[in-house]
Amino acid sequence: MGKLPERNDIPPWVGTPEVLTEPRVFQVQTGLLEAVFGPDGSRIPFVEEVSKVILQMKGLEASDLAEVMVSGSYLFKFQTKWMLQPVA
Repeated sequence: MGKLPERNDIPPWVGTPEVLTEPRVFQVQTGLLEAVFGPDGSRIPFVEEVSKVILQMKGLEASDLAEVMVSGSYLFKFQTKWMLQPVA
């Protein structure tokens, strides 16, 4: 998939920066990220806006896994992780 996208800005639908302190984290095979989020993460902004969260991905060294971090309010983090885990 190439380089995983990084986010440095806080979209307005997330709310206050305090909700970003404890992200929910799960691991996904790197190859599946393109199927879920589109080529080069093109669907990430849409998923973030609809889910009202910030998604961050980080490739894990010496593994074909990537760490997906979901930041936002508790309810939106829970719903987004619940939605993405079975797909990935």
